[in-house]
Amino acid sequence: MEGAMSDPVTPRAGRRPITSRAEVEHAAFELFAEQGFEHTTVDDIAQAAGIGRRTFFRYFPSKNDIAWGDFDGQLNQMRERLAESPRDKPLVEVISDALVDFNRVDPEEAPWHRRRMELILTTPALQAHSTLRYANWRQVLAGFIAGRLGVPTSSLAPQAVSYAVLGVALASYEQWLLVPDSDLTELLAAGVRELSAAVG
Repeated sequence: MEGAMSDPVTPRAGRRPITSRAEVEHAAFELFAEQGFEHTTVDDIAQAAGIGRRTFFRYFPSKNDIAWGDFDGQLNQMRERLAESPRDKPLVEVISDALVDFNRVDPEEAPWHRRRMELILTTPALQAHSTLRYANWRQVLAGFIAGRLGVPTSSLAPQAVSYAVLGVALASYEQWLLVPDSDLTELLAAGVRELSAAVG
């Protein structure tokens, strides 16, 4: 990981200093579009955002983490929502709701989220990092499914279902990126229904 050195604040002329994670992300996404992910450095992002390197690393552990935003915070929320789901609610409905909630995007952030997902799905340099993130997401879902089924998390059923639901999410995102006016929430919910019908 690129380490922190000095922390000069050298904002771009005429631009107010950035103070939020989302604004740092947006500055980075603009640079990735202009220069490419691999050719953009942490120093470039810090310069564009009007922050120092140390401030950058308070927001993100590495450049690779920018595309994932507050993934860990969202993952904790998904874990809590799954735990709070009614025991009598059908498992497939709980999974569908969790998938939609996890990927719900504020309309104002949708254009930036498209850039985020294009990066995650198409940038070779991010694939190894993405694999780790996918694994963390699957394990949260598999742990919940295992509790419902009364089996260990490592058992085939919860692992297979969590892999399948991740596949639904990725397929839905690919459709969303291909069709600009498509609705991500509808695609995710429809994907779970298709999966349930196919194996039901």
